Amino acid sequence: MIEDTMTPRERWLRVLKRRGPDRLPMDYWATPEVTQSLMSHFGFFDLKDLYKHLHVDVPFKVKPVYIGPKIPKNLDVYGCRFRDISYGAGTYRECISDPLKQFNTVEEIERNYSWPNTDLYDYSAISEQIADWWDYPIEGGGSEPFLDYKNLRGQEQAFIDLFRHPDIVDYCLDNMFGFSYENTRKIYREIPGEITYSYVAEDFGSQTGLLMNPKMIRLFFLPRMKRMMDLAHENAAYVFFHSDGAIREIIPDMIETGIDILNPIQWRSRGMEREKLKKGLR
Repeated sequence: MIEDTMTPRERWLRVLKRRGPDRLPMDYWATPEVTQSLMSHFGFFDLKDLYKHLHVDVPFKVKPVYIGPKIPKNLDVYGCRFRDISYGAGTYRECISDPLKQFNTVEEIERNYSWPNTDLYDYSAISEQIADWWDYPIEGGGSEPFLDYKNLRGQEQAFIDLFRHPDIVDYCLDNMFGFSYENTRKIYREIPGEITYSYVAEDFGSQTGLLMNPKMIRLFFLPRMKRMMDLAHENAAYVFFHSDGAIREIIPDMIETGIDILNPIQWRSRGMEREKLKKGLR
């Protein structure tokens, strides 16, 4: 029987400060279907009871409440349309429209598209959200704009843009990172000092290597991501960087830019072997 002597928040902070915890903190990522199956199996109705039973230390995520004009069903705030795709045991959402794909210039986008902003959200309820989660690490704010950019322009076109339409990439990422920055700043303002980490992410890796030239990552992403990371550190929060796949080549750049946490260590991907990775980064 595991006997915990620290709260999940204390456990995370001990590791982040490079001090010994009572045990390794355990994160938990799963589809809603898996979580519901576990809840049913153990007979729990409260998610926190499941976490305590499994000895997992899942951060609690805070976010503002959308109060803008009603968004039609299956659309997101960027105007991308989604549909549910069944995989047997459940469903996942897949983007089926690319609202900016037909445009070839920045001027066309400016004339025909309006970017979302933080005025569409209410931040006042964030302090209430953490009332029952004071003993857990808190995730809030951050950015992952290229994920939405690929939906706006289409998966293939988004990567082509890096070479053929860098002005469109710059224009869109400036708007999207700007939105993420202001959203994060307002979250920090509502609960100063309470955010454990912000999620500053982009999926840069495939199973065998980077999805794009590292020069592109350094040009388009790292300066904008650094601004997000600096904001986190200025507000006593850590930076949680997520990227699947084989990203060994860019990890030193990410450390220099300011990440505190790397997720995941996908150790079966090329170059991500745990022993070699640890040895190479010491």
